[in-house]
Amino acid sequence: MTQSPHPRISKAVIPAAGLGTRFLPATKATPKEMLPVVDKPAIQYVVEEAVAAGLDDVLMVTGRNKRPLEDHFDRNYELESALGKKGDAARLAKVQESSDLATMHYVRQGDPRGLGHAVLCAAPHVGQEPFAVLLGDDLIDPRDPLLQRMIDVQEQHGGSVIALMEVAPEQIHLYGCAAVDGMVDNDVVRVTGLVEKPDAADAPSNYAVIGRYVLDAGIFDVLRKTEPGRGGEIQLTDALQQVAQEEKAGGPVHGVVFKGRRYDTGDRGDYLRAIVRLACEREDLGPDFRAWLRSYVAEEM
Repeated sequence: MTQSPHPRISKAVIPAAGLGTRFLPATKATPKEMLPVVDKPAIQYVVEEAVAAGLDDVLMVTGRNKRPLEDHFDRNYELESALGKKGDAARLAKVQESSDLATMHYVRQGDPRGLGHAVLCAAPHVGQEPFAVLLGDDLIDPRDPLLQRMIDVQEQHGGSVIALMEVAPEQIHLYGCAAVDGMVDNDVVRVTGLVEKPDAADAPSNYAVIGRYVLDAGIFDVLRKTEPGRGGEIQLTDALQQVAQEEKAGGPVHGVVFKGRRYDTGDRGDYLRAIVRLACEREDLGPDFRAWLRSYVAEEM
């Protein structure tokens, strides 16, 4: 069997220092990553995705008021003891599942200086290995293993890999946007440039960047020299733009075009739709919930 010339990825970085202002007042004292999606916090879905792709060394970049994230992935001996004494094995297993998922590490982003700065905070932990970055606003259905595909592409081509999704032109201003130069594979394109949230008239394509990245460690050197951009923040998009255009350390940049199931929890309306979709697909909740939903819609319409 031919060995890949590129080092195997083993680490995942999850930026989780954002303030969650779109969900106020719910996020005044509760991290937005801890908001439940059915009966699990959004952040647990993200960690489970990393682990499913073979990345069980997870660094979470946190900020002030994010202690509940650490508590969620830690043991809760009092709760476990109470459930054990009650003989509630099912709930005990659910409680223990989060603490057994992965080897968790935490670092604080002292100042909210953007996604690029959050990724740069991971440099001492990551070292010189390629690594994955997963944003908590995008939940990817486990039946569509996007991250594993991105890792495969990075091992084949080296450099960095970003996740892309085709969106309607009127939606592109909500995303980073990629300029591409032809298909490398059925679902892989070569990325030649990136623009952060362009107007529709200025967008180089309708390929939107969604919250999954597999990055060469060379991106850290580029981020250290990247000036604040849109919103006065250090943008990961700006650093990847330099890598894509100049093929500095960390390049080339490829994109995996994702056509699977994605649940956007970063917007209040999409958050509610994500909960409904996931609840409808659950074996334990779906049948009764779908029946109620049909009845409710029929009455309201």
